[in-house]
Amino acid sequence: APSLLALWLATLLGLPTFIAATLAIIALVITTGAFHEDGLADTADGFGGGATPARRLEIMKDSRVGTFGAAALCLGLVLRISALGTVLQSFGLTMALTLMLAAAIVSRVAGLVPLGALPSARSDGAGVAVGRPSMTTLVIAYTLAAFFAGALSHLGGWPLLMAFVMTVFSVIIAGGMTWL
Repeated sequence: APSLLALWLATLLGLPTFIAATLAIIALVITTGAFHEDGLADTADGFGGGATPARRLEIMKDSRVGTFGAAALCLGLVLRISALGTVLQSFGLTMALTLMLAAAIVSRVAGLVPLGALPSARSDGAGVAVGRPSMTTLVIAYTLAAFFAGALSHLGGWPLLMAFVMTVFSVIIAGGMTWL
C-alpha cells in the first residue's frame, strides 16, 4: 500500500511520471525490505557465475553482490520504473494503481510455485522454515489471484484479457524458474 500511496501522492503533486514511478518503486523496495531485489541479485549471481549446483548455492549464500546481480538489479529497477511510468502516462493513475495491485497479488502467488514444487536446496535455508504449499493450495491461490486481478481490471478500466494474460504469464515464468 505505501507504493500505491507514493504513486498517488506524487501524481497529485503534479510530479513528472518518471519521478512518480520512481518514488513508487522506492516505496515498494523499502516496504519489502528489498527482499525481492536481494533474491533477484542472488539468483542472477548464482546462475551467472556458478557452473555446478553446489557452486550456485555457494554464490547465492554469499552476501556480496556480483556483476550479474548488480546488472540484474539495475535492469530490473529500470524496467519496473519505465513500465509503471509508461502505464501512468499512457493510461492514467487509476489503471496504474490497479495494475500495480494486481501485479503484486499475482506475483506473490507465483513466488510460491518453486516452494511447492521443489525440495529445499538446503536443510537450513529459509525455505525449510517457511514450509511447502501443497499443489491444491497453489491452485486455490492462483484461482483467487486471477479472480482479484479480474476484479481490479474491471475497477481500473483495463481489459479482462490483460488480467488473464498476467496470470498465465506468471504461471509460465514461475514454471520456468522452477525448471531452471
